[in-house]
Amino acid sequence: MDRNPEGRRAAVLTAVSSLLMAAVLLAAYYLLPLDSAFTAATVLALIGGGVVVVLLLGWHVRAILRSRRPGLRALAALATAVPLFLLLFAATYYLLERSAPDSFSESMSRTDALYFTMTVFSTVGFGDISPRSEPARLLTTGQMTANLLLLGVAVRFLAGAVQEGRRLQDR
Repeated sequence: MDRNPEGRRAAVLTAVSSLLMAAVLLAAYYLLPLDSAFTAATVLALIGGGVVVVLLLGWHVRAILRSRRPGLRALAALATAVPLFLLLFAATYYLLERSAPDSFSESMSRTDALYFTMTVFSTVGFGDISPRSEPARLLTTGQMTANLLLLGVAVRFLAGAVQEGRRLQDR
């Protein structure tokens, strides 16, 4: 991080805007009416949301390359894309549980679905909630795969964009 006041101000603004974005996404998760059934449309919406995350990260890579502070810009990208990614899965798990109550080892509220999503994302393993039905296991396996892609590929692209952005600044 820069040691000058402008750099500190940019870091604070990035942190505040990232926290606000995460708060808006979390509020939307809890406030949106998630009362539809889990259907093929739900799976398509999840895939569409994944495409939005990829497009968002692509847009951020371009912004990183043009930024005066590519490292901060990359952090902002992760602070937007990761919560969106996680909340998409939490909403999907919640809808699955509402449509097929025996899909998981216990019934899940929105908070429980978010907890389960974070459990899968952080790879700490299953404790009190685990997938029981085949659709729940497939969805959980899909999230595990997407987690690896997000953590491996997306972070690598962002890190590469930061390096390239800094290289362009040095010119």
